Amino acid sequence: MSLGRDAIGHCRLVLDNLNTHRVASLYQTFPAPEARRIAKRLEFHYTPTHGSWLNMAEIEFSVFSRSCLRQRLPDEESLCREIQALERERNEAKARINWRFNILDARTKLHRLYPINS
Repeated sequence: MSLGRDAIGHCRLVLDNLNTHRVASLYQTFPAPEARRIAKRLEFHYTPTHGSWLNMAEIEFSVFSRSCLRQRLPDEESLCREIQALERERNEAKARINWRFNILDARTKLHRLYPINS
């Protein structure tokens, strides 16, 4: 899950498609008025159900973790500033993930899922 906040305090959530990652879960956890209050502030974005997006997202989180999140920051504002600076830097550098896991690797490592038909 990834969390981003816009200028008016709404949160963008990036989630996988797990069945608990729905607005209905808020109503199961909180009284209806509280669940509604929280739900109004959330914007859900679901990731694709297939593909290697998860590893790429984890790699990107790792970059942020190692670069700016290891240090202690005094407040949320400082945290946002650090993240925005790194995000700007990575975007300007057009940083990319060199994804090297190919079909042959998948067939070798995940041989039960990718059998070789003769």
